[in-house]
This record gives sequence, C-alpha cells and structure tokens, in this order.
Amino acid sequence: MRELDGKNKAAVRDDNKSYKPGYKDQADPHAYLEQLDNVDPEEARQWLNVGVDITGQNRSGTFIQKDCSVLHSGCGSADVEIMGISQALQTHDWLSDYMWRLVSPEKDDYTRMTRDIPHEGYFIRSLPGAQVAEPVQSCLYISEEGLSQHVHNVVIAEENSSIHIITGCATAEHLRSGLHVGVSEFYVKKNATLHFTMIHRWGEQIEVRPRTGIYVEEGGTVVSNYVSLRPVGSLQMNPVTYLAGKDSVARFNSILVAPPGCELDTGSTVILEHPGARAEIISRAITTGGTIIARGEMDARAEGVKGHLECKGLILKEGIMHAIPELVGRVPGVDMSHEAAVGKIDQREIEYLMARGLDEETAVSTIVRGFLNVDIEGLPPGLAKEIDQVVSETQHDAI
Repeated sequence: MRELDGKNKAAVRDDNKSYKPGYKDQADPHAYLEQLDNVDPEEARQWLNVGVDITGQNRSGTFIQKDCSVLHSGCGSADVEIMGISQALQTHDWLSDYMWRLVSPEKDDYTRMTRDIPHEGYFIRSLPGAQVAEPVQSCLYISEEGLSQHVHNVVIAEENSSIHIITGCATAEHLRSGLHVGVSEFYVKKNATLHFTMIHRWGEQIEVRPRTGIYVEEGGTVVSNYVSLRPVGSLQMNPVTYLAGKDSVARFNSILVAPPGCELDTGSTVILEHPGARAEIISRAITTGGTIIARGEMDARAEGVKGHLECKGLILKEGIMHAIPELVGRVPGVDMSHEAAVGKIDQREIEYLMARGLDEETAVSTIVRGFLNVDIEGLPPGLAKEIDQVVSETQHDAI
C-alpha cells in the first residue's frame, strides 16, 4: 500500500477555530472486567441505547472503553481480532505502519492531542477470507465530567473478508460537559466488505470531533451508517475515503436531528481514483431549532467512475439547514450527480393523510418518520429494529 502524498489528500475543513481548551485530559482508572455481569444497570442501559448489548447476544465480539480505560474486550469468533489499541501494538509489530497514515497528527489541535495524550481506542480486524456472520460491537463511553477523551481506532478488513461493526458512543446521564476526539483509520483490503454503523447519543453540551480516513483497495466495499438523533453540543466531522482500487465502492448514509442549541457540521469526502469506482452519499436531516451543515464531496480522478450525492433536509421549527454538495471531475468519462433539497413538510401531504382519517399531529408524525427511515444497507435485523424504535421516539420530539 502506497503512502498518501500531499496532493492526493483531500482538504478537510480545519475546526481549530472552535477549539476550547480547559477540559481535563486524565480520568480515574477503571478496573478491567472479564465479564460484564456486574456492570452498573444505568450504564448498561445507556450502552444498549446505542446498540451495544452487554449480553453479547448475536455479536461476534465486544469492546467497551470507559473514559480512558479499556473496560472489557472479548471475542467469540476465531475469525476476528478485537482489543485495545495499546495491546494491539504490543501484539502486532506491523500495526504501527497503519497508524497516522490516513489522518495526519498535524491536521489540527484535536489530532495533535490524540497523538500527544492518547486514551486507548480499539483495534478490530477480520482475518483473510473470514465471513463474520454476526456483528462486532464497540462502545466509547464518557462518565467523568469535563473530560477530554482522545481515542485512536484502527480497523482492518483483510482480503476477501466481510465484517459488520456497530459502534455506540454515549455519555453518562449526569454528564454536562466534555470533549470526545476519535481518530479512526479504516483499511478495506482487496475484495473485502466492511459495514460500519455508528449510533451517537451524547450529552447536550458535549463537543464531538471524529477524524476519519478510509482506504479501499480493488473490489473492496465500505458501507458507513451514521445515526445522531439526540441533543449534542456540537459535532464536526468529514471522513475522507480513498477508493484506491479498481471497482472499489463506498456508500455513506446519515440520519441527523438537531434540536435547539445543537450544532452539526457533518459530511463525507470520497476520492474516486480508479476505473469502476463507485460512491453514494445519502443524508436525511431535520432541524427543530439547531444548526445542520450537511456536506458531501466527490472528487473523480479516473474515467469510468460513478458517484451520486443526495442531501435532503426539513426545517420543522426555527433553525438553520445548510446543504453543500460538491462534485469535482478531473478527467473525461466520469458520471456524477447530486440532489439537494431543504424545506418544510408539504402541506398537501398533511392534508392527504388527514383526508384518510389521521389527525394533523399524527399526519405530521407519520411524514417525519417516513423521512427519517432511510433504508440502511446491511443492518442486522435486531439493530434495524433498535434504530426504528429510536426514529419512532424522535418523530414525537420533533413536532
């Protein structure tokens, strides 16, 4: 795998202007748990809300980090490796070659903090040829007030393997302020498939700064699903994906809701470098008083690539919705398109449902539910049901 030179790296917005020092960078250690039977029931409930089940049912492995400590790491499949990043570096001397290749530690203040004051993170790897039937789950959790949590995650889907990872991120119910920085680097090898589903449930004053790079080789596929339906202070992320091999594929789906006081600046950048590469970015966003900036960029650098961006937003109450689709073509023979729409619920749709016996509130609720229900590819039935339940709860809050 080649090094990524400067001209091949996509520009990602620097967010240092919103960096607020003052968080503490250390937390009391938590004892490692071989079993999760004695976990605080409230914490277990918080984790379940983001798709992480401490029973491990229908899961191939589990990783849980609380504050700066790896609380638990276990694997029930011989086809998967899952452990804290520090343990993984001791286990695999080659792993250091994968770290900081896709995300520069000098990108901004957040990445520099993660390099200088690391707080673990996870390493997940599907072995060559493995078809991992059940998802791996991971949870990054903050329980200490005012903590700045810095994690570095590395995921490798080896050649001809297939894996689904569910990552839930959450904070304790009592938490009011904190910062989460997650540097994540994903490597999808030749003819491998990675489904990655993120469910975030942060506190109302938490700042969240993911920094992500994804590298997909020939015939590889990455499907990323992102769900954020609850209040968060601010979120800023823009993962950069390099479709670096022939017939490589990237699909991004996001479902976002921004209540008052919430600022979401999200997006995805995909660089299509080889013939046959394909990409799709689909975003559904609702503001009920907060601010949402929905970005999407595709950069076509080879003939015969295809890409589509779709960003749709609803403004239900006073708020800001800013859709920014960008297409860049550098050679002839590319096929890219985008569709963006920002507006309100069509009154005719409400009247149509009311004419069929629904009251106005139920009609609006039904429309909101349908708008948020993006068909997320590759979700296990159990997780799809969990997300559907969250959407169902959100529709009532939204109106």
